[in-house]
Amino acid sequence: MAEPITSAVSDRICKHMNKDHAEAVLFYATAYGNLPSATDATLNAIDPEGMDLTATVDGQPQTVRIAFDHTLAGAEDAHHTLVAMLKSRPAAAESA
Repeated sequence: MAEPITSAVSDRICKHMNKDHAEAVLFYATAYGNLPSATDATLNAIDPEGMDLTATVDGQPQTVRIAFDHTLAGAEDAHHTLVAMLKSRPAAAESA
């Protein structure tokens, strides 16, 4: 059975992503959050429907919600989905 995305799991994923994959978090904000001028981003929370980030745009914090293309089945699905999002860059990122 899949490990559900509880607040504890969300915290664990966020800490890992912010510490070890900061470039990926910034990519999510610029490409999927439609904030191409963001210079920094922090993953605040993840749930089965999407993720909440705070990005720095022109020196100011800006919150952004990025919806997933499907409802996550659990923590392992979150991992696979985040990796897939990095690999399949949206059209906006291709033209940047």
